[in-house]
Amino acid sequence: MIIGGVIFSLISGEKTPEQDVVNSPCPQQPIQNKPPTENQIKPVRCLAYVSDVPNGKWLHGASTTWAPIRAKINPKIQAIFPEFQLNYRQHPSLPPGSGTGIKMLLEGQISFAESSRPVTDTELQIARNRGFQLKQIPVAMDGIAIVVHPELDVAGLTLKQLQEIYTGKIQNWSEIGGPNIEIILYTRPLNSGTTPFFQENILGNKEFGENVALVPTTTQALREVTANKGGIYFATASEIIPQCGVKPLSIAYRSGGTFIPPYKGEFVPPENCPEQRNQPNLEAFENGTYPISRRLFVIVKKRWFF
Repeated sequence: MIIGGVIFSLISGEKTPEQDVVNSPCPQQPIQNKPPTENQIKPVRCLAYVSDVPNGKWLHGASTTWAPIRAKINPKIQAIFPEFQLNYRQHPSLPPGSGTGIKMLLEGQISFAESSRPVTDTELQIARNRGFQLKQIPVAMDGIAIVVHPELDVAGLTLKQLQEIYTGKIQNWSEIGGPNIEIILYTRPLNSGTTPFFQENILGNKEFGENVALVPTTTQALREVTANKGGIYFATASEIIPQCGVKPLSIAYRSGGTFIPPYKGEFVPPENCPEQRNQPNLEAFENGTYPISRRLFVIVKKRWFF
C-alpha cells in the first residue's frame, strides 16, 4: 500500500493540517524526515516533502484522460525522485482506457492504474476472488468537453439536448436551431472510463443511439469531426479543448440556464491556432458551474490481512 500513498501525495498534493499560503519556492531535492518550516509550507504540498518514496520501477496506465497529467507531473516527480521510476505501459492488444488499466492491474501487469471512473462492483469482486482489494484514491477534478466542427453554427447545448442527440432522438442540427445538417456522432468504446460515465450521467443509463459510431481513440475521433461538418464528440477537456480543428460547445444544465464554456476566457478561433490555443476552464470544473465534471482516480491494490 505504500505505493498508493506515495502516488496520492505526489499527484494530488494533499495538504497537511494548518498549512498556510506563502510565496517561498518548493525545494527541488527530497527533504526526508524533516518537516517544512512555517515559511516553507504551501497550499499544495511541495513534492520534496513527500516521505517514504520507494526506489524501483513502477508500471502504470491506462486512462487517456490522464495523458496530459502524466506529461506534466511525471517529469517533476522524476526530477526530485530519480530512483522512483514511473513507466507507462500500454496493453498489447486492447485500446487504452480506464477499464483496460484496471484489468491490467487485476492481472498484475502494472503497479497502479489511472482511471477516469470509479471501480465497478465486478472489478471489486474479481479482486476479492484473487485475494486482494482495490482502493480508489480521488486525486483530481476533470471536465468533459463536447466538440463539433468549427464551422457548425451552434453555440451550445443543454444536458437534455445532449442526451437526446446521443440516444438518437435528435438527428439533425436544425432540430435545435442549427443548420440543416445530419448529426454524425462519435464515441469511444466502453473500455474508456469517459464513455460509461457519459452514458450513466448524461444519458441516464439509456443506450447510445444506433447512429453512434465507435472510434478507438480520441485522435481518430477528432479527425472524423474535423472532416464532417455535422460531427460531434466528447472527451476529457484537457485532451480536446486545445485542439485547432474543432470547436468546444458551451453547456447548460437546463433550458433557460446559463451556458458555461469548457474553455477559459474568450474563444480562440481556429485561424489563430496553434499560435494561440483554447485552455480548459479549470475553475468552472472545480466549482461545479460547468455541468459535466467528474473525479479522477488512482487505483491501487490493497492486500487482505488476517
